[in-house]
Amino acid sequence: MTPDDRKVLASTLAGTTIEWYDFFIYAQAAGLVFGPLFLAPVNERAPGLATLISLATIGISFLFRPLGAIIAGRYGDRLGRKRMLVLTLLLMGVATMLIGLLPPYETIGVAAPIALILLRIIQGFSAGGEWGGAALLAVEHAPRDRRGLWGSFPQIGVPIGLILATGVLWIMSAVTTPEQFLAWGWRVPFLLSLTLIIVGYLVRRAVEESPVFKELQQRTKTSAAPLRDLFRGHTRNVVLTALIFVANNAAGYLLIAYFISYGTTALGLPRPSVLLATVAGSVAWLVFTMYGGALSDRIGRVRTFQIGYAIVFVWMIPLFLLMGTRDIWLFAVAIVVLAVGLGLSYGPMSALYAELFPVAVRYSGAAIGYALGAILGGAFAPTIAEALVQGTGSALSIGVYIMVLCVISLAAVTMVKDPKGADLGLTQQTTT
Repeated sequence: MTPDDRKVLASTLAGTTIEWYDFFIYAQAAGLVFGPLFLAPVNERAPGLATLISLATIGISFLFRPLGAIIAGRYGDRLGRKRMLVLTLLLMGVATMLIGLLPPYETIGVAAPIALILLRIIQGFSAGGEWGGAALLAVEHAPRDRRGLWGSFPQIGVPIGLILATGVLWIMSAVTTPEQFLAWGWRVPFLLSLTLIIVGYLVRRAVEESPVFKELQQRTKTSAAPLRDLFRGHTRNVVLTALIFVANNAAGYLLIAYFISYGTTALGLPRPSVLLATVAGSVAWLVFTMYGGALSDRIGRVRTFQIGYAIVFVWMIPLFLLMGTRDIWLFAVAIVVLAVGLGLSYGPMSALYAELFPVAVRYSGAAIGYALGAILGGAFAPTIAEALVQGTGSALSIGVYIMVLCVISLAAVTMVKDPKGADLGLTQQTTT
């Protein structure tokens, strides 16, 4: 691997790690502090409803992911992957830092939740444009027989971002009293985003543009309307990529956002212990995401996805039975095993999505499919999970919900003719 290759992988990893750190800090704080701070009147009358609304604000941002994907995809397919990645990183970081400075309801009234939602929307817009560019930059630089592994680098930015977000929250929970954490401790992780943005910006500015995109610019004109061209010839692939992601994203957001709230509130487990269990799950997610990418280079993208989704499907009921014991060690085991299936059904995604779309519309296709899958999957998964528990009185209902989504995603990926090794240049022919 050359120094330039390492620079590319470092760029995609650093950028996505920072993006998802910012995104996940919000998701976790929503289950811990946003209810009492920004929804104070509701929280005083019905704390459970305040938690439900707070978790729902996580999903609002997902509705704006497609807009971010469309705009970043349009200009990413016309101007290049690198420029869009720098822009999305800056947008995400500024929004995150401003959340850390936002006054609570008791200070500015109803303006507090409105401003919170607006900043979350900016986060969603940025996340919608980020993933496609990072994934393509890694895969389009990769050797043909290592696209799965290289493509896993932007993917592991998700668990690393989650580890950082959870780790910082754990430190703040450990060094502050509950009153101090609610008053100011939760703000520190948001404000730390400024340092990470500077690092990510410098790394991304130094990386070269994708060689595949350079070839497109040199040999032909880029499309003036990549979105129109995408849906004229590749609608089926957009739909399939969205459905393939649904179950992974929904189950992932249980790990990212819901299990922390569920473990501390419903099960009464200590917050620092639950956060550490989430870190353990994130480490397993990281390892098996990289393994899933590498495995897909050997046995194919589709087969790797199928194995991952089978594990998630089979594990959902045992997961909640273990959590129901209120034993923190079994709680951690439940999360770690789930993370194995999540990794195997996430690691090959960058390579699969890149290989399914021709270069002229690849950014748009990959980003929009990913964004739509996130709306259908993780956007309101924590809210749905909380509503199911409150409505049925049993967490097993969440397991059934995720199992249904697994069937949908498994069926979608099975409909794809494995594109492993497809030509990513101008001669590519997309098949499904």
